[in-house]
Amino acid sequence: MATNGPGARVRAARQAKGVGLRALAGLIGVSPATLSQIENGRTGLSVARLDDIADALHTTAARILAGADLPAAGCTEKDAGTGWRAYGPLDLDPVLAAALAEFLEVGYHGATVRDIAARAGLSVSGMYHYHASKQRMLVGILDHTMTDLLARARAARAEGRDPVERFALLVENLALFHTHRRELGFVGASEMRGLEAADRDRIARLRTAQQRLVDHEVEQAVAEGRFRADHPHEAARAVVTMCTALPTWWRPGGPSGPERIARQYVGFALDLMAPPDGRRS
Repeated sequence: MATNGPGARVRAARQAKGVGLRALAGLIGVSPATLSQIENGRTGLSVARLDDIADALHTTAARILAGADLPAAGCTEKDAGTGWRAYGPLDLDPVLAAALAEFLEVGYHGATVRDIAARAGLSVSGMYHYHASKQRMLVGILDHTMTDLLARARAARAEGRDPVERFALLVENLALFHTHRRELGFVGASEMRGLEAADRDRIARLRTAQQRLVDHEVEQAVAEGRFRADHPHEAARAVVTMCTALPTWWRPGGPSGPERIARQYVGFALDLMAPPDGRRS
């Protein structure tokens, strides 16, 4: 197995971004087994596939091959300001940023390529150098959304010491994401119907992966007698839906900021999951 070849560098870049193997495989349209073979150097890595991987990880092929996206030695994600609770400006290319704004204003079906190009300050032909169609713009936005959300979810869960704590961290992450990134959450919730079948199914699988992270911790907490045993999966879905609905009403500048909302929602979620005697620990 090659330890410093391009496949190993892909694996290092994926792990540095906090993206799971299955999630990345779904984003680039290959099986997890195929991606594992690539990362282990058992299957060749074409230039086109490397470009697909770079796009999914929101970096470039050159940076992957150079190892430029890895944190400096001794520097943690939190030290670098990239912990799962940290949110900087939304990092989208100019066309996706314009498309997102247009979808928010008039909806996917109401948006035109010409209006997106004008918002981005580009000609229509110039815009096509970024994305081949309005459909690919929507796919790009939703891919970015789910890649970021799942990477943060896995980082949040990793900090938990037991299933109840991991559940609470996952809920906190969902609430923080759907307030700090409310525009992405709103488009993700309202425009899935605009996707063509293959991409809609792929994005749906990523959403299911997010739900299963929560479900797993709920199942473990139920097994330990710390969460209610009646309809736990339905309750877990209600918790996730409660968080993903935040973009429909929360606005920045209101009385409750993202961190306060997240604390409140963790409390709501724990109260919902508590067994009849109220004992969670």
